[in-house]
Amino acid sequence: MPEQTDDLLARIVQLARVPEHSPGLMQAMSQGMPFCVGDYFFIHDEDWLMAVAYPLRGTYSHAAFEVALTEAVRRCGGEGINCWAVGPDLPPRLQPHVMDRDRFHVLPAAAQPPARLRSALRRASQCLHVEEGTVFTAEHRRLWAEFLGRADRGEAAPLAPHVRELYARTPEALDGADGHLRLLDARDGQGRLVACLLLDYAPQNFVAYILGAHSRTHYVPHAADLLFAAMLERARTSGKRFIHLGLGVNEGILRFKKKWGAVPSWPYLMADWRQEAPRSSSGVARELALAFLRSGSGVSKRQLLAQLVEQRPFAMLWQVEKAGRVSWIGGTAHFFRYSFEDSFRKLFREVDNVIFEGPLDDTFMVDVDRNGKSLPPGSIPLLEQLTEEEIRQLERVVRGAEGPWLRRLNMESPKKADVRDILGTMRPWCAFFSLWTAFLERMGWRSSVDMEAWRIARDMGRNVMGMENLEEQLASLNSVPVERVLAYFRDCRSWPVYARRNLRAYLAGDLERMMGSSAEFPTRTGTVISVRDQRFRERMRPWMEEGRTAVFVGAAHMLNLRWMLAEDGFRLRRCLPTLGHRLRAALRHEKEVIWW
Repeated sequence: MPEQTDDLLARIVQLARVPEHSPGLMQAMSQGMPFCVGDYFFIHDEDWLMAVAYPLRGTYSHAAFEVALTEAVRRCGGEGINCWAVGPDLPPRLQPHVMDRDRFHVLPAAAQPPARLRSALRRASQCLHVEEGTVFTAEHRRLWAEFLGRADRGEAAPLAPHVRELYARTPEALDGADGHLRLLDARDGQGRLVACLLLDYAPQNFVAYILGAHSRTHYVPHAADLLFAAMLERARTSGKRFIHLGLGVNEGILRFKKKWGAVPSWPYLMADWRQEAPRSSSGVARELALAFLRSGSGVSKRQLLAQLVEQRPFAMLWQVEKAGRVSWIGGTAHFFRYSFEDSFRKLFREVDNVIFEGPLDDTFMVDVDRNGKSLPPGSIPLLEQLTEEEIRQLERVVRGAEGPWLRRLNMESPKKADVRDILGTMRPWCAFFSLWTAFLERMGWRSSVDMEAWRIARDMGRNVMGMENLEEQLASLNSVPVERVLAYFRDCRSWPVYARRNLRAYLAGDLERMMGSSAEFPTRTGTVISVRDQRFRERMRPWMEEGRTAVFVGAAHMLNLRWMLAEDGFRLRRCLPTLGHRLRAALRHEKEVIWW
């Protein structure tokens, strides 16, 4: 992603047409990073992308916006991205995903207060004075709490959750907006805060009204109107052409805006969808048919499609031969984005035995989970070994962006891990797996290669077994150094990069590149890898010499096991599932390969 520059931000605020064009406001509320493609503005973070389809110049065009959106998605990874778009119109393919329709309203800066309000404004100005600032004080906090309390008690119109969050995040937004977000206050003769507006001055041509509140404890009639008049005056003084009053929202809010002469402006559409990698129509039909046959009746096509996990060919596989007897060994990933079910079913038709590192049945997994969630007496929780800043950054990466605008657009992750509880109650290895899994699940990684292979092997009636018992696996997990776990947590900003590199390398069957992209993992230690490699070598060898056996170990173990098996007299050849894999192997001059 191109780096944010002062020139880029200056260009955006110079051409801004709607509040969503304000980089400072959008960054403060979403914690995302802004960029432009042509005349369209985007903001992104990790696995989500928001597109603002209001062009910075010219008129909206389906074709131009599609070109910009395609490029923006490509820059953000190209697949597995949660996308949102707001605009005056949206391409036909996005129309089924439209969730909201409204219209912006604006007020010319040259507008004068309505005649019927002028006497009331004079009276209000005699007992109130208006001032502007950027500091959210204890008084502002009390005013916000009073305003929200009225909504809670039913004394005012109810507030949507995203609006409540917007009020809650006002202090952070002011701190991060570089002075462009300002508070316009009305105070009485005793200096008490009576009413307040939050305004955004960043756009060159307009001031954006964000939110406001007035007090009933220190009530003064028409205090909010006095602030509207002051807002108009300050907009003119600042050289703004108009006030952006936002959307209609509801009849009450729209009625107040129209009282001041607000006029309709741009239409507003908001769409929500997930950008996935393209699949052939035949592949979708095949998966849908299989899912239907397995699911029984009463499941709609939409429900079935939602349950499907995209299939990919399994390339992390080697054929192992000795004395004319053939077996296979594959490198697994505990968490992954795709399914390899077709490849596994093809493989298991050729074998009688399927061997894993350890048992993966429910009883075994419960015992492992129980150990990981029982912090030994006297040990120092990870929560106490990380700074508050490091914990917040970890929460940000694991839970995703949070805030009122994202909640309004349903952009927040629906499933959020309790990062502090995990750090405070779990052993280091369990905390690592729990938070890493939560992060990957938020990115759409909901599969497990080894668990999927275990399930399919059992479904097909194969002899399934594990090479390690519970005590051996727990000893390996508990040997993971705390320092490595802490270091990985402190480097959590790099997790999206690690995940993408891992994904590409694993799908390509490129073991060396995969290990190079994941060497930072806490569990990639000499004790965990080397000691277990020798154990696996000794325990799987008799079965592999017998033939018709498939062994699955973590991909990291394949680095050493390939050479160990060669030393034991086995011939190993990579299994290449597609033409693309074969072409890559040819370019790298790999010789010990076969079609699979």
